[in-house]
Amino acid sequence: MDAISDVRDISRIAYGFMASKVLFAALNLDLFSLLSPGKTLEELTGETGIAKNRLVTLLTACVALGIVVKSGDRYANAPASEAYLVRGAPRYFGDYFRFQVDRQIYPMWMRLDGALRGERTGAYDVLDQEEAGHFTRAQHAGSSGPARVLAEMVDLGACRTLLDVGAGSGAFSIALCQRHPSLSATLIDFPHTLEVARRFVVEAGLERRVGYVVGNALAVRWPGRQDAVLMSYLLSAVAEKAVAALIEQAASVLAPGGSLIVHDFMVDDDRQGPLQAALWSVTSLHFDPDA
Repeated sequence: MDAISDVRDISRIAYGFMASKVLFAALNLDLFSLLSPGKTLEELTGETGIAKNRLVTLLTACVALGIVVKSGDRYANAPASEAYLVRGAPRYFGDYFRFQVDRQIYPMWMRLDGALRGERTGAYDVLDQEEAGHFTRAQHAGSSGPARVLAEMVDLGACRTLLDVGAGSGAFSIALCQRHPSLSATLIDFPHTLEVARRFVVEAGLERRVGYVVGNALAVRWPGRQDAVLMSYLLSAVAEKAVAALIEQAASVLAPGGSLIVHDFMVDDDRQGPLQAALWSVTSLHFDPDA
C-alpha cells in the first residue's frame, strides 16, 4: 500500500472501528433480514422495537457506509448485504461477524497494548462451552465459502485419507469430502470445538467418513499414513517454534507422495502487506505474544 500523506487518511483509520460497530449492531438487530425486501422507517421501528430517532440514526450510518440503500422513504439492502447478510441466504455469514469478530475478536483488540507487552490476552482453548460453540458456528459461517473455493483448487481425487489439524467447525473437510466421494477425514481440535463440528458433519451426511482426535494439536498423537494433511488458519495463530513443530509432525504422518495443504493469512516476504494478512498477524499476538 502506498504511504499516506493526508491527515484525513489517518482519521479514516482512527475512526474505522465506528463503521465496524455499526455493522455489528445492524446484524444483532437482524436488520438485513428485515430489509429483504425493503421497508419504511415506520415498519422497521415496529419490527425492531427501536425508537424511531435512534433507528434512523443507525440507518443513516448504514446508508453512508453503503451497506443499505435509501430510495424515497424506503430502505433496502445493498447487493452485497442481500447476498451475505440476510439470514438463511445460501452465502450468509453474518454470524461470523456477530459472534467471532464482534463478541470475541473485537474485545480482544482492546487489550492489544498488553499483548505487545507480552501478555496472553486471548485463547481459543479456554473458551467456555457456550462461547466455544458460538465461536465454532461463527467460524463455520465464515469458512464455508473459502472451503468450497479450496475444494475446487486442490485435487484430492487420488487421496483416501485427510487429516485436518486445528479443524474448527470442519468446514474444509466437509467441502473436500463432498468434492471427493472416496475421501475420509480425521479432525483434530479442542473438545468443545469438535462437539459443534460433529453437528455440521452430521448435517452434511458425512458422519461415516469423518473421525475425530480430541485435544491440542501440539500435544495429541496424530494418526499416520495420511494421504493429505490440512492446516487452515492454524499456523498464523501459533508461535514460530510451534509452526516448525507442526510442519515436522505433518511430514512424519504423511504417506509417501502425500500432500501438505496450508490455508492461512500470509504476509509477503518483504513484510509490506497485504493489509488483511498483516492485521490478522496482529490478532495472533493476543493468543501467543511470541507468534
